[in-house]
Amino acid sequence: MKATVIAEGRGTKWICFGRDDDMPEKIIETNHFLVLTPSDAVLLEPGGTESFPALLSAVLQYCPVERINHVFVSHQDPDVCSSISLWNDTLPHAKMYAPWLWEGFLRHFGCDRMEFVPIPDEGLTLALDQCDLRFVPAHYLHSPGNFNVYDARLKVLMSGDLGAALEPRGSPLYVDDFALHEPRMRLFHQRWLPSRRAKDDWVRRVRQLDVDLMAPQHGRIFRGPDVTRFLDWLEALEVGIGV
Repeated sequence: MKATVIAEGRGTKWICFGRDDDMPEKIIETNHFLVLTPSDAVLLEPGGTESFPALLSAVLQYCPVERINHVFVSHQDPDVCSSISLWNDTLPHAKMYAPWLWEGFLRHFGCDRMEFVPIPDEGLTLALDQCDLRFVPAHYLHSPGNFNVYDARLKVLMSGDLGAALEPRGSPLYVDDFALHEPRMRLFHQRWLPSRRAKDDWVRRVRQLDVDLMAPQHGRIFRGPDVTRFLDWLEALEVGIGV
């Protein structure tokens, strides 16, 4: 599994893990993230059971497990959280932050050792030693209980399924041509996002944030002007087409 530092400064480092050449062909490729500070670490989107060994091995190149005090799960999908029972045994000292709506379901994966912290609908802020991570509501996009993660100091938004694209293995990490990338996102967003009202509310909220880098759960990362291009594109997109 490849690891790339995507943002760094002010005592904080964001690392993206993914693009694992050894992952079985039929498994959807997922981006995972580690936010690293001098004395703390937060694992964002711990991933599926299949990816656990590779992700753990990659994370250990940056910090010991004792330093990972927080785990964030954005919603209930297996590609982001079916490994919870394995992380539960690996990080018994950690707290797991997830939408309150999904607590009763996520506990079926097994998380009796980590402390479960339910995130209320309006979100909350996790204060670390060098930065604050804000859990931003993204309800119905595509899950009815869903959150993004925003770092105001480094201007990073971990956007979950928003901005996601399903691409062939070996694709670049960053969007390099928005017009060419757009068709890879279109069907995913039209089918998986059910609500125009929820979509437009998210776009309005994110436009009020200062975002230099938008990192989705699948596909490529958006930088600089491509963040605004994505917001403009999503605002105009018809969604909920599967009816």
